[in-house]
Amino acid sequence: MAPKTKEKPKPSSPSPSQAPAAIEDLFSSLNRHIQRSEYQLAVKVADQVLAINPGDEDALRCKIVALIKADNIDGALSTIQASEKAKLPIDYGFFKAYCLYRKNKLEEALDSLKSQENNSTTMLLESQILYRLGRMDACIDVYRKLQKFKIESLEINFVAGLILAGRASEVQGTMDALRVKATSSFELAYNTACSLIDKKQYTDAEHHLLSARRIGQETLMEDNWADEEIEVELAPISVQLAYVRQLLGHTQEAIETYKDIINRNLADDSSLAVAINNLVALKGPKDVSDGIKKLDRLIEKDSEGQSFQLARGLDLKLSSKQREAIYTNQVLLLLHANKLDQARELVAALPGMFPDSVIPILLQAAVLVRENKAGKAEEILGQFADRFPEKSKVAFLARAQVAASVNHPQVAAESLARITDIQHMPATVATLVTLKMRAGDIDGAAAVLDSAIKWWSNAMTEDNKLNIIMHEAASFKLKHGREEEAASLYEELVKSHQSVDALVGLVTTTARVDVEKAEAYEKQLKPLTGLKGVDVESLERTSGAGRVEGGVRPTNVEAYEEAKGKVKTKKKRKRKPKYPKGFDPANPGPPPDPERWLPKRERSSYRPKRKDKRAAQVRGSQGAVVREKHEGSAVSTNSTNSNSKSSQPAAASSKGSSHNASSEQSKPSSSKSSKKKSRNN
Repeated sequence: MAPKTKEKPKPSSPSPSQAPAAIEDLFSSLNRHIQRSEYQLAVKVADQVLAINPGDEDALRCKIVALIKADNIDGALSTIQASEKAKLPIDYGFFKAYCLYRKNKLEEALDSLKSQENNSTTMLLESQILYRLGRMDACIDVYRKLQKFKIESLEINFVAGLILAGRASEVQGTMDALRVKATSSFELAYNTACSLIDKKQYTDAEHHLLSARRIGQETLMEDNWADEEIEVELAPISVQLAYVRQLLGHTQEAIETYKDIINRNLADDSSLAVAINNLVALKGPKDVSDGIKKLDRLIEKDSEGQSFQLARGLDLKLSSKQREAIYTNQVLLLLHANKLDQARELVAALPGMFPDSVIPILLQAAVLVRENKAGKAEEILGQFADRFPEKSKVAFLARAQVAASVNHPQVAAESLARITDIQHMPATVATLVTLKMRAGDIDGAAAVLDSAIKWWSNAMTEDNKLNIIMHEAASFKLKHGREEEAASLYEELVKSHQSVDALVGLVTTTARVDVEKAEAYEKQLKPLTGLKGVDVESLERTSGAGRVEGGVRPTNVEAYEEAKGKVKTKKKRKRKPKYPKGFDPANPGPPPDPERWLPKRERSSYRPKRKDKRAAQVRGSQGAVVREKHEGSAVSTNSTNSNSKSSQPAAASSKGSSHNASSEQSKPSSSKSSKKKSRNN
């Protein structure tokens, strides 16, 4: 019987333990790459794991984190979106919010965080997003909630948020509540100095900045940082220190510090931008072209060329106020350089960048004024003030200044009158009165003064200006013929303030309308010392005080008159004015020729004479006499006498020449011969 053939062995299937062993190796390799910060290699290993097990949550998480660490935000965001399309039961909302935050899509990032649990990690990210959005009050509320988590260095961000929110006065109280000192870290010392700058305590701010720089150098040297790295890390402190010294009046020292930071380029991009801006602001219009070049390096157009943005990602690193200051300085320099087209283009983009700020509107108005469109500038300032009443003060002040500069006093007065918190201040009242008077509105000026008096009468302030306003109002009304109103104001001042000046004004004013009342008030004036021996009646008969030689004054009027009669006064003789010969002042005639002092060849009426080609040529020996064809007078060809009568100037007036006509007729006519003579000379 034939032997049975052996069956071929079937391929053995992998044991269940082989696949997990491969994934474990991959995860070990993944962990090793992450520990070594080899994030690109970590992404490759994570992809290998996902190729074996596409829905592995740990591998996806490691890949997303590795991409973020490698600054591949687009790759991380696309991985998150792919997992969302695959409808994997994994929530990557926090990582998506962080990626959107890094892409500066802040509103989308905030929406992505709404579905997340309120733990310390999500709340920290939320505070950063709110900080970047400029919602500082909401950011501070999040920081207050984070205090229960005991997060390290939270106070640094907390203080920074308070400063940017305009609440620098709360910094010290917050630090006391958190039980931290300003010198606990160089970052906190720096932020504390910034709060002192906001409170205008510049000397204390300088002290804290010096402490921050010293603490920072010691801390970073202990951590083995290189010298250049330390200088870059502490560059914000150096720039802020230069700014404080600039505010303290040490301008040259600040300029040198800014130049050193810019030339050495040992600073981060944001600190370098602040140093450039401050240096340009200090120089002002002194070196416009250099300032424009420096700021042009910070400002660039987007890819479409429609809008502007800051270079090197500075839009994400600088605060809104810092960015606005850079654009503002660039516009001002362009105006100084008379580059109106570039200034107009940049100004048109600013309202979209800073919609809640009044600065873009002020810059638009400045450009319009330079283009001689002051009316349009007044219009846009008024529209902004109506649209944003809480920010209308600056707009109305600018509108008043523009209107006053182009002689629109009524518009300027109307703008000032709409600023309620300053319209009754003495300086504003004086300006309003001046503008009303310039517009010819005397009644309006008086109404402004009456309104100010009424307001200060009801004002319960320590520094009351009622006395000043009433004095000026009384003087104004007296000047414009309103004696009764002026007298009433002076009388009220005398009764309420017992003012001597008001009493004098009251006496002089009421003397015009009620003499008896003036005499009654005159008795309240204190007599001046030294006037008892003066005879008033005799003094009134004199012509006034005069200068007495030698400093000796007469003791009485009669002696003064007798002495005055003895002095012989020299009378000045009145002499008749001297006129030129032949000039009649009653009939002066036409005005003299303004070109009479110019040589004839330089006068506008000069026409050169044509040469007579028919004249006979002079030939013969030297000294020969030639007869003229028409005149018949002889001229010597070699004459050099320049004092002959023929070379004398003509008479200045036509009347004088006609007057001497009869005498000239008796003389032989020799005009052509004298002209030839002068040409030969």
